[in-house]
Amino acid sequence: MKHLLTTKELSREEAELILDVTEQMAEAVTGREVPKLPALRGRTVVNLFFEDSTRTRTSFETAAKRLSADVVNFAAKTSSVNKGESLRDTALTLQAMGADAVVIRHPAAGAPQRLTEWIEGAVLNAGDGTHAHPTQALLDAYTMKKRLGGVEGRTVAIVGDILHSRVARSNVWLLSKLGAHVRLVGPPTLLPKDIDDWPVEIGYDLDASLKGVDAVMMLRVQRERQNAAFFPTANEYARLYGLDERRLALMPDHAIVMHPGPMNRGMEIAAAVADSPRATITEQVTNGVWVRMAVLYLLLTNGESK
Repeated sequence: MKHLLTTKELSREEAELILDVTEQMAEAVTGREVPKLPALRGRTVVNLFFEDSTRTRTSFETAAKRLSADVVNFAAKTSSVNKGESLRDTALTLQAMGADAVVIRHPAAGAPQRLTEWIEGAVLNAGDGTHAHPTQALLDAYTMKKRLGGVEGRTVAIVGDILHSRVARSNVWLLSKLGAHVRLVGPPTLLPKDIDDWPVEIGYDLDASLKGVDAVMMLRVQRERQNAAFFPTANEYARLYGLDERRLALMPDHAIVMHPGPMNRGMEIAAAVADSPRATITEQVTNGVWVRMAVLYLLLTNGESK
């Protein structure tokens, strides 16, 4: 595995290896007085973000530093990119700097793939358009593994704005590959046209879709990616597709509530549900660091040394 661009391209064996190494990273660092490992000492990891994302960028930065790598944060809005420099020019600059890995978030689908053509180091996709966000799906799978004991055979409902969600796409391919049964639930206007080709069950009634689930993943309504009215009002959306306490009670007692963040409290998820013990939202943030440590370690060392 030279790069991590999509979960669709990952084999089940590669995905399971990442989850196993994630567990090792969490065990190795937790409880240490100084939570660092020397595995990537002398390596340089560049965070190249063309979209704002405090959560994901900070998670990757923390992961790299805990592996003792040198980290360069490259904010495109304040760089030469803002003056017209192309992605290729930026890539050549990073190559000249000796970047061992580049973590890229970009509004255009396919940008991370193009980057692999121009640099010799590893490329990690931290989100490209509505296409993919592989480490988010991996941390979601790891969270399910920790809370539910595994992914295989579990039923997972992904609810909301599927159309604009790279998180949903990455989770569909990863979770189905790991043996989960995936339900996609949302208004018809927020489901992709090619959804018949996906390994999923489709539902439009949230109440009915919550029965028998092991996990429900609520997606943020991404108004910044929408250029049309996909539903009448925010109140109407919350009434039909928001997860409130009444709907939480429809789920099996062991079922967990997930959200990739940031949340629209009161819209796709009620505050009482987001703050309940059944919600894994803060755990997902913590697990994201371990997953990104595992991915960086595997890509930059080929698993050779810890």
